[in-house]
Amino acid sequence: MSLSAAEDNSASEIHIPADIDWHMLDKSKFFFFGAALFSGVSAALYPIVVLKTRQQVFPTQISSLKLSLSIMNHEGVRGFYRGFGTSLMGTIPARALYMTALEITKSSVGTATVRLGCSDTTATAIANAAAGLSSAMAAQLVWTPIDVVSQRLMVQDCNASSIKSSKNMIPSSSSCRYVNGIDGFRKILNADGPRGLYRGFGISILTYAPSNAVWWASYSVAHRLVWGCVGCYANKKDEKAVNGCGGGCGYTPSSKEMVAVQGVCAAMASGVSAMITMPLDTIKTRLQVLDGEENGRARPLTVMQTVKNLVKEGGFAACYRGLGPRWVSMALSATTMITTYEFLKRLSTKNRESLTS
Repeated sequence: MSLSAAEDNSASEIHIPADIDWHMLDKSKFFFFGAALFSGVSAALYPIVVLKTRQQVFPTQISSLKLSLSIMNHEGVRGFYRGFGTSLMGTIPARALYMTALEITKSSVGTATVRLGCSDTTATAIANAAAGLSSAMAAQLVWTPIDVVSQRLMVQDCNASSIKSSKNMIPSSSSCRYVNGIDGFRKILNADGPRGLYRGFGISILTYAPSNAVWWASYSVAHRLVWGCVGCYANKKDEKAVNGCGGGCGYTPSSKEMVAVQGVCAAMASGVSAMITMPLDTIKTRLQVLDGEENGRARPLTVMQTVKNLVKEGGFAACYRGLGPRWVSMALSATTMITTYEFLKRLSTKNRESLTS
């Protein structure tokens, strides 16, 4: 589906390059370049994820600045990259599943909604929401086990090396110590079986599926709104030149303007998504990282136990611990992801001879 910021044929039409559908992509280029680009993005944003995770499991609120300084003083730069190797190992297959499901769903649902008579704007929003939902569910099959291990590595030993106060001790993190990600997978499988690696899978789906659906739908709507504002501004600025064209010309944005609009829309969509799904993300993180005790033995916490503990520690506001880092992480990740993703799609587009053959 091609994107236009105007629904009429007036001079306010904005000429934006058409969307690149799944059948137009060279799949080998798409996955190869995608793995490299998104691995770089993950490395850049990983320290923020570590901050968010630690804030979510601490029983009291700790500012991002105070926690950052504590990690740097006691653990150095390596403290910000605990579990990164494990996370990176899962990023490539998870992103491959994510991008495949995203593009196939977006293309098929978009075509179907247009055939049903929906307007281009409505069809795009529905297609993006459906694509976000399906891609998140597909990626979680790979990402949940990676998440469980990498998050445990993130908070391992942070009672000893972070804020020195009894109030800030993690209540009951996993007592087992992991040497690395592979050791973590092995010990979790030995202790709890495959269910241990998929701890929190249900709440992960409930967190990421609606989060992605909301994000992609919000991004689609924001994209059109922002381009509409840009078009109005450009037409008022060049009103005389436009009138001289007799209504037959339009506005063609530069590549820098397109990247800027994509970044603004991604940040707006991230804010909406983070606010809606933050409590679920906090519950998910605690389910995957913390244990309870039963007859002297460590047992996985239930959703209700986790919610009760959070409310007891700080009321409903405790569910929003780590909101700042998560919002920043989502905004930066989404901005780099969407701009990188659009660049990746154009980099992976088949040549015209391949498309017509």
